[in-house]
Amino acid sequence: MKRIILLAAAALFVLPQYSQARRFSLSTNIMDYLNLCTLNMEASYGVAQHWSVNAGVRYNPFTYRIPGKDSQMQSRRQSYELGVRMWPWHVYSGWWVAAKAKYQEYNIGGLFSDRTEEGDGYGLGFSAGYSYMLLPSLNLEFGLGFWTGVKKYAVYDCPSCGLTTESGTKGFILPNEILLSLVYVF
Repeated sequence: MKRIILLAAAALFVLPQYSQARRFSLSTNIMDYLNLCTLNMEASYGVAQHWSVNAGVRYNPFTYRIPGKDSQMQSRRQSYELGVRMWPWHVYSGWWVAAKAKYQEYNIGGLFSDRTEEGDGYGLGFSAGYSYMLLPSLNLEFGLGFWTGVKKYAVYDCPSCGLTTESGTKGFILPNEILLSLVYVF
C-alpha cells in the first residue's frame, strides 16, 4: 500500500511537468523570403486549449538595380499584424482558422513593369491552415490567407522618375500570404 501511495505521489509530482501545454511560439514564413527577401517574424501565445493570439511583423528595405538597364525593382514594405487563431484540436496542433487586423506601408515597382505604387493599407485578414509537428518543439505550418481593407496610394510611371499618374483612396481584396512556416514552440 505504501508503494502505491509513493507511486501516486510521484506521478502527481512528475506528470504535470510533462503534460503542461506549450504556450509560446515564434515562427518565420519561408515564402516571404522568396518575395525579394522580406524579413518576417510572428510571435504567438496560447490563451486557451483552442485559442491563441499572435503578433507579426514583415519588413523589406531592399531595392535591386537591374544590370544593363537604368531601372530598379523593389517590394519594400513594413507591415504589422495582430490576430487570433482558433484551433479545433489543440493550440499548435492540426487545423486552424485565423483573423487579424493589419497595417502596411509599401512601395512596390519594377517587378512586371516600370510602374511603381506606394502607399498605406489598413484592413482585416482571414486565413486557414494546418500545423504539422516535425519535432516536439518544431512545427511546419501550411496556410493561405487574404486581406481586405482600404489603401491610400500613389502610382508613378517609373521607380525613380517621380511622375505621378494616379493617386487616391480605394478598397481592395488581396491575397495576403502563402504560408510555409517554421514554428518553434516552447
